Amino acid sequence: MLRKIFYPIYLGYCYLTFVLGLLIIFPAVILAVILGQPYGGRLVIHLSRAWSDAWILLIGIRHKNIIEAPIVRNSHYVFVANHISYMDIPLLFQVIRKNDFRILGKVEMSKIPLFGLLYRLAVVLIDRTSTKSRSKSIEKLRVVLEQNISIFIFPEGTFNETKTPLKGFYDGAFRIAIETQTPVKPIVYLDSVHRMHYKTVFSITPGRSRAVHLAEIPVKGLTLSDVGTLKNTTFEAMEACIKRYGGFYS
Repeated sequence: MLRKIFYPIYLGYCYLTFVLGLLIIFPAVILAVILGQPYGGRLVIHLSRAWSDAWILLIGIRHKNIIEAPIVRNSHYVFVANHISYMDIPLLFQVIRKNDFRILGKVEMSKIPLFGLLYRLAVVLIDRTSTKSRSKSIEKLRVVLEQNISIFIFPEGTFNETKTPLKGFYDGAFRIAIETQTPVKPIVYLDSVHRMHYKTVFSITPGRSRAVHLAEIPVKGLTLSDVGTLKNTTFEAMEACIKRYGGFYS
């Protein structure tokens, strides 16, 4: 009974603070738009971290990074992570704290008022219904890596709505890693689905959030014939991690 009374108030508070935070940083976002890439994108990543720090604290989410292998500052990677929640993107700025990066993200998210402008500068957009859009996005990601900026991809493509730890991975992230000779850095979300379920954005709850930094997977000397092996190695490492820590499905 009390939950039914107070939860709508909490949810309203969450989205009010979400929007107010974006309004506060909006003037700097306009500057980032003027600067363009890569400087505007870098500014947006810093702004997003500040916004995420404040919002996550205000809505009662306690995030912890479990460092099995650290992210080396000023190195660049192909970051990959499992995808189980709408909260995965806001929490990403808690997970990657030092390195500059760009995200391969869904074009639909760019249509959200205010947030969409921020999103467009931090993200390489992809329309998954368009083969042409996917090809252009992959080319943009290659350019980003050539500028010594990391990229972040959800290799499952969409939310994992199965009862298994992971969905099957697409080849894209691993093909790019091999072609650019950039190491793969796996990250595993353990609790984000409990902070906001993939079924609806109106499901935010306070509580713990954990992400695991796994050891990077080198690609030096690999060729495109090794894409499947690299993909499977990454999948197995991430799946084992979810089982080891008792992840979301347990």
